[in-house]
Amino acid sequence: MVYKVIGLMSGSSLDGLDIAFVQLEEIRGQWTYEILAADCIPYTDEWAHNLKHAQHLSVPEFLRLHTAYGRWMGEAVNQFITDKQIELQVQYIASHGHTVLHEPANHTTTQIGDGATIAAITGLPVISDLRALDVALGGQGAPIVPIGDKLLFGQYDYHLNIGGIANITVPHEGKPLAFDVCPANQVLNTLAQKAGKAYDENGSLAASGRLQTDVLLHLNKNEYYTREAPKSLSNEAAVNMAFPALLESEHDTNDLLHTMVLHIAEQVANAVRQYPSDKEQPQMLVTGGGAFNSFLIEKLLQALAQQHINLIVPDANTVMYKEAVVMALIGALRWREETNVLSSVTGATRDSISGALWMGHSY
Repeated sequence: MVYKVIGLMSGSSLDGLDIAFVQLEEIRGQWTYEILAADCIPYTDEWAHNLKHAQHLSVPEFLRLHTAYGRWMGEAVNQFITDKQIELQVQYIASHGHTVLHEPANHTTTQIGDGATIAAITGLPVISDLRALDVALGGQGAPIVPIGDKLLFGQYDYHLNIGGIANITVPHEGKPLAFDVCPANQVLNTLAQKAGKAYDENGSLAASGRLQTDVLLHLNKNEYYTREAPKSLSNEAAVNMAFPALLESEHDTNDLLHTMVLHIAEQVANAVRQYPSDKEQPQMLVTGGGAFNSFLIEKLLQALAQQHINLIVPDANTVMYKEAVVMALIGALRWREETNVLSSVTGATRDSISGALWMGHSY
């Protein structure tokens, strides 16, 4: 079977809405993918501010933002379809939305961007609320990308995504295990903005800085790192792990960037050591915006040297849009009524077929 799906993803780094038009093909249980078109629609300062602070709104204001963001997403998809000249080719949309509240301990997670509104604006079927059922079943609701690691990128032993939060899929007793590792790009970007940059291109600012041991020790002692997987970080928790200590520090910004990069590399290495591969030279696929940070990649290589891990940074489209591709896959599995969230990853009581379906057209 062949599916042509648009996957939508908005991450904690708040750089924009990722849109990927993906062809997925399943033959006798084997899945392949091709990114036919992709783009990132940058957020205006207003949208970035509204999404970042959404959880502090009153209930009426929150609900208005939920539907307004869904309308904005639908319009962005319509423009994407026009720009890429793919009218009448898209079968449906799988939308992750933007996480504004994540409290799995309270069986609660919320990704705004109303699926019904997206369906109404685009006239296409929309699958949304991809994490909710897993959380209702007692799971972390995160990460949900490992189903894609298993079905689309199974040739790799480890899968590291360095977005606003770094998360990893590791081998464990014959099943994938995944968890959020540590804060990542949302911290690096905030520090770079103090230096007047949107982000630290290639990690050049961090490379010019020096390690501040006191800051590194402070970051490493967070109790989150003592917890066993499955575990996940909300955006708020990730920010609180690194701030306000970094923002209030008197150290040079480049030194703080340097130190934060080392912290990320160290925590990834710690995660890998807990779940060793039985291969002599295991491979780690690295995606997300952090894969373009050459200084971070250099430090990861050094931190993982004892495990003899080969880091694989794929083509730019896969680096940037892997999560949107996996959202498309999760949508395809939901369309087929097949498992799309793995309890071995999230800790839920069972695997689930997650996602609400909104039909954007009538018959």
